[in-house]
Amino acid sequence: MSRVRRKRMHCNNKELHQKYKSKRRTKDLDQIQEDLKPENKQRLLSLPEDEDLPGLGQHYCVECSRYYVDERSLGEHNRGREHKRRVRDLKAPAYTQKEAEAAVGLVTENGRALSTPAVGPLSLLSLKQKNDAVAAAKVASADRTMETE
Repeated sequence: MSRVRRKRMHCNNKELHQKYKSKRRTKDLDQIQEDLKPENKQRLLSLPEDEDLPGLGQHYCVECSRYYVDERSLGEHNRGREHKRRVRDLKAPAYTQKEAEAAVGLVTENGRALSTPAVGPLSLLSLKQKNDAVAAAKVASADRTMETE
């Protein structure tokens, strides 16, 4: 009688890895920043009891988008490294599709002057614009000092 299936496949089974990778996937930072808005946060924190979720869905960490069994485990999580790292990452503005397109040079001009996009204080575009303005100011001040001498 022959074997029914191949043995020792837990290491090289791509389907198994993909299944657990997608099962463990959490929300992205831009989705969590939407959840942190006051109206969405209040809705998430006051959910009705759900038997399928840990702790009946009553102990939820909005920043990490995870449910916990009880208030004690949620408190331990809030003091932990993983939660603090996620909160620090959420303080920076989300990386938008507009910024990604501008970074590779995909901008639409259509013969009109481009308006500066409304981006956060630490985004790549605002840093580049600020650095360009500082460099232009230095060149202008250097030219003025050369003319006076």
